[in-house]
Amino acid sequence: MVITPKQKQVLDFIKIFVKDNGYSPSLHEIARHFRKSVSTAQHFVEELETRGFLQKTDNIARGISTTIRQFGRIFKLGVIAAGIPIEPIENPEPIDVPLSMISRKGDYYALEVLGTSMKDDNILDGDIIVVRHQKTAEDGDRVVAVTEKGATLKVYRNRNGKVYLEPRNKSIINIYPKELEIRGKFCGLIRRGD
Repeated sequence: MVITPKQKQVLDFIKIFVKDNGYSPSLHEIARHFRKSVSTAQHFVEELETRGFLQKTDNIARGISTTIRQFGRIFKLGVIAAGIPIEPIENPEPIDVPLSMISRKGDYYALEVLGTSMKDDNILDGDIIVVRHQKTAEDGDRVVAVTEKGATLKVYRNRNGKVYLEPRNKSIINIYPKELEIRGKFCGLIRRGD
């Protein structure tokens, strides 16, 4: 699940508008607030609806409602890249993420992605990933793993007992670690600067 900063701004505006007024904003009010066209406002609402953040009732002027009532707060603990250890942040930065990303019981944290080893899964350089802390993985899970060469975000593969880490970038080769520790499972991302 991905929510861009612009989409989050629109979602936050809708939530505050409903709280202050007791009803949803119209597309015209959203467009006016962001100084955009009505078609642009409609595009944002449709994207948020597709991602499950909003529900929209057709043929009703104020038929927008939020499906996620609040965000949860987790901490961004560092930076992760292919083959480079997690660089811890001295003061972990709190960030708010949609509750749908952290709905299962468990401990969650966030990391900033450096590099393009997962670009074919639409996980891009500069993205913030949400990770559920766990020490096990199943074939096909996207995981934060620590090998003898450091920490990395890759797809965990276990084929007939042979374990390896698969990048999602055709120009990067698989990693066949001698040592492997799973540190968590990818749950979602927040795109920065979009």
